[in-house]
Amino acid sequence: MFGSVVIGLGMAGNARIRDLLAPLESSVAEKFTIKGVVSRRTVGDTQGVPQIPLEEALCRSDIQVAFVCTENASHEEHIRRFLEEGMHVCVEYPMALSYTSAVDLWDLAQEKGLVLHEEHIELLTPDFKQLKKDIAGKTLEEGTLHFTGGPLRPDFGFPSFAGIARLTWLVDLFGELTVKVATIVEDVERKQMKLTAHFLTKDQKPLTWIEERAEGLGRGKRVHLRFDSCTVTELPAGQRGAVGLFMQDLVLFGRKLQGDVPPGELQAERARILHCLKLADSIRQMCHGSLP
Repeated sequence: MFGSVVIGLGMAGNARIRDLLAPLESSVAEKFTIKGVVSRRTVGDTQGVPQIPLEEALCRSDIQVAFVCTENASHEEHIRRFLEEGMHVCVEYPMALSYTSAVDLWDLAQEKGLVLHEEHIELLTPDFKQLKKDIAGKTLEEGTLHFTGGPLRPDFGFPSFAGIARLTWLVDLFGELTVKVATIVEDVERKQMKLTAHFLTKDQKPLTWIEERAEGLGRGKRVHLRFDSCTVTELPAGQRGAVGLFMQDLVLFGRKLQGDVPPGELQAERARILHCLKLADSIRQMCHGSLP
């Protein structure tokens, strides 16, 4: 059994607690047992799980796993502290707000023989799975992914990191990318922001990612993907599975802890995650030059 603690009580933290308390039957998720929750707020018991101080979570011998579900800006610090205490870590994306920090954290985990797992439930959604299936074998000519949503909180990090789920979509679908141009337009008073990044695939095909946020802007994704044989302008409606997204991720994390994930799969995942973080860093650097 893996004694676990959940740090952070937002949407993701509460989903983790729910799944740890009622794991998928006959799966590796049943190997986890939750020992406590950590929050900056005084909340008492959460779903029947006791609140414990962070320092206690770091030193208890019956806790081997930490689920870091805090704001993005504090991910790196929490990961480092739990890894240094010899605990495995599952963290919500992004694991850090810079590429070099992420590499350092992964090296630390490897040095200590621990599992560092970055959650990417966006790759497990029915619409993404169906889209990936629909375009398999097709040759991309050009494409655009346009995301809209409400304003970002400052502790979410620069938009290319806060929106790294969209970068992950593009890299998982089309392979490694090169950033050619990236710009950002902001109106701080109106809480408006529009990030535009232009990429090239390995086959030198253009891809554009637009991340647009403002008060009252509905959350959604629009695609326009032109292939050699068709054009995709709407996300497909994939069939929703019986197992929730966070539970699927929990099972994957558990499989890693048990050594059931092939090394090649682990290496490919790490390469994808670090590539996306490096792209996010490059976009930030380019955008800083575009700011007034």
